[in-house]
Amino acid sequence: MQENSRIQGHLFGAFSVLVWGTTFVSTKVLLRAFTPLEIMVARFTLGFLALLIVGKGLMRPQKRWHEGLFALAGLSGVTLYFLMENIALTYISASLVGVIVAAAPLFTALIAAVVLHEKLSKWFFFGFVCAMAGVALVSLAGVSELHFSPIGALLGVGAALVWGVYSVLVRQLGHMGYRTIPLTCRIFGYGLLFLLVPAVIEGFPSGLSVWTQPVHLANLLFLGLCASATCFVTWNRAVFLLGPVKTSVYIYATPVITIVSSALILHETMTPIMWLGTVLALGGLILSEHREKEKTTA
Repeated sequence: MQENSRIQGHLFGAFSVLVWGTTFVSTKVLLRAFTPLEIMVARFTLGFLALLIVGKGLMRPQKRWHEGLFALAGLSGVTLYFLMENIALTYISASLVGVIVAAAPLFTALIAAVVLHEKLSKWFFFGFVCAMAGVALVSLAGVSELHFSPIGALLGVGAALVWGVYSVLVRQLGHMGYRTIPLTCRIFGYGLLFLLVPAVIEGFPSGLSVWTQPVHLANLLFLGLCASATCFVTWNRAVFLLGPVKTSVYIYATPVITIVSSALILHETMTPIMWLGTVLALGGLILSEHREKEKTTA
């Protein structure tokens, strides 16, 4: 039973990053007509409504103080993570943001070590160094000019940090007995609530016709129902089954999936340096997982 749960956790984690790594295509299409904030509000509204229907309503927390944990999870994993990542893109290049955000597993591991008292093996750090080298090669290969700003870099680091906070919070809430779909739905609800503040300040787009165009509607449905509702559920389930540290290392694969999907969908060329980076990134992921698994078995 334990082995089956471990396999399920790895499958859920791999599925989540596989979809998240391809969302750039839909986002690029939608950015022609919408702002990043409008896309975020739309996708998480769709995700929240879908989970509300599937979960048969909004669950109530077991204890009042648990409400604070749900709010913090929504603030960190939905509102702050996506806002910081998108704002960072206005200061530094997308390639550099991808490299910085890929450091999220390190922050997750350090927070889990403090909060959950999880032990970190040296192989996790070896895998981190190997994977980050690969992510840097994949993300920065062929980039002729890097737009660097301390503010953008700090925002990228902040995004990686709050994702670590989110992952640990999800694990804690899972230990309290909450089921994955109702849990994710309530987190989305708080994330949306916090997103509405900057959305109201920025204003909403005029005209319903823009939202109902088939190409826009199809991409919004993909981001809302698949990349948000489904993938957050599978990711949270993976965190329940594997723990935040082992699940987080799948983030190393996200830039690799983005590059590969660019080659397949947009017919962009993969250079030898990108192939080397792909091998290093996936090697770092495997190294972290394999060595920790051996230690657990022993």
